[in-house]
Amino acid sequence: MARHSPSLLRLTLLDTFELASNGGLIPLALPAQRLLAYLALQARPLRRVHVASVLWLDSTETHASGSLRSALWRLRQSGCELVEETDHLLRLSDAVDVDVRRTAAWAGRVLDRSRPVAASDVREAGRTGELLRDWYDDWVLLERERLRQLHAHALEVLCERLCGAGRFDEGMEVGLAAVKNDPLRESAHRAVMSVHL
Repeated sequence: MARHSPSLLRLTLLDTFELASNGGLIPLALPAQRLLAYLALQARPLRRVHVASVLWLDSTETHASGSLRSALWRLRQSGCELVEETDHLLRLSDAVDVDVRRTAAWAGRVLDRSRPVAASDVREAGRTGELLRDWYDDWVLLERERLRQLHAHALEVLCERLCGAGRFDEGMEVGLAAVKNDPLRESAHRAVMSVHL
């Protein structure tokens, strides 16, 4: 089994699930995808029993634990160091670069009013996507909405900060991205109007 370079592991969760290493896609069975995606959306290590109960909600505890063991085995067969395991805890390996985490980090930078807005922050504002678009698990729906709200709020704050700095062209670009992101959100329309004013 070939081992993949840990520094080049990329996990895409925006729009569709995709795991890549060295530019090549790594195929995973759906249970392994679900486990990897769930761990990628968590900021801390999780107890195995919790992960099993969330991912295999309609199963008995014994069956859910068996399904978790099977999914972990499948992840190990990929040849990648994807999950760090202890007897009771699981977490995504730090070697995996996750697009959703990059989006959250961008939002954190934009919302931090103590740091100046960089040109890269404006460029990243246009990057968007829906979390695991074709997945309908309850935990995905909750995370999808949380990420959508975070992104929308960050766009509005970025628009406001750019206008405050006299960078009106960039402010308009970001404000329009906020409206496109959520056309029914009043605060996004207010952000665009503030640029005009």
